[in-house]
Amino acid sequence: MASGRLALGVDLGGTNVRAAIVDAGGGAIVAARKELLTEREPEGAVRAVAALARAVAAEAGVDLARLGTIGVGVAGQCLGMTGIVVNAPNLGWRNVAFGGMLAGALGLPVRVTNDLSAAAVGEHAFGAARGAADALVAFVGSGVGAGLILGGKLYEGAYGVAAELGHVKVLVRSGQKERLCGCGEWGCLEAYAGGMNLAARVREDAGAGLADRVKALAGDEARITAGTVEAAYAEGDLYARELWGELGELLGVAIANAATLLNPARVVLGGGVLLGCPNLARIVRAQVMDKTARAARAGVELVAAELGDDAGLIGAALL
Repeated sequence: MASGRLALGVDLGGTNVRAAIVDAGGGAIVAARKELLTEREPEGAVRAVAALARAVAAEAGVDLARLGTIGVGVAGQCLGMTGIVVNAPNLGWRNVAFGGMLAGALGLPVRVTNDLSAAAVGEHAFGAARGAADALVAFVGSGVGAGLILGGKLYEGAYGVAAELGHVKVLVRSGQKERLCGCGEWGCLEAYAGGMNLAARVREDAGAGLADRVKALAGDEARITAGTVEAAYAEGDLYARELWGELGELLGVAIANAATLLNPARVVLGGGVLLGCPNLARIVRAQVMDKTARAARAGVELVAAELGDDAGLIGAALL
């Protein structure tokens, strides 16, 4: 039974859209639906989200009009409270007024934020960051992102694009090949460590004969994932061990620098790649604790995310 006000949250990714009715008092998901996003252009996405919102409200037996503001977490950079999605690489969007479009379709106010900001709100309210006034929530999944809780509240920066961990630059005149990120810039952390870009890189290496064991485990280059590299690492494959060492250091140093700068009480690590690749996660954790400045790491807790894929849904509803 719900213990508080019901709210609706939406998680809009590049492949799927999810919607849920959430008990804002206890964090329980009352009803949820997930559908493949077949139309990625803004108008099609608006239709899909609006239809899913109506369906999940009906399933929960609540009047959509009485829920108030709808929260939407989008895998992209969102411009503050304007509802504008500045850049969503997996959707192919640039400067899309998605919040206004969805509000017009539903006749309700819409709050749009980055999906990791929404996840940070969820983890802070009911997950691994609860009780911490200052927390950094960093996820490594298909992409790389982070959300910030400072002073007990979500911090989005002057223009709503704070904590874009995936787009900090990690290779500058290093002698290594810079890789193009989906955001259109070169050398971003996500271009190396995000699951989609990681798999693309390993497929390139497999084609060049550099990742034979990974390719063999996958059965086909097209089926290579971060999980395949993890399996090769567990067997002692040299390529996989070198790659995990490199990416573990890139991720660990980036997160450590954020922890040094912000001095959070808790750092929450999650996302499908980190949670599904324990050897990579172990390297990242070690790098974070080693590279965070001594004064900042003295009291910091490094913990695993607890809410899984539901963190963004719950957080969007709470917003």
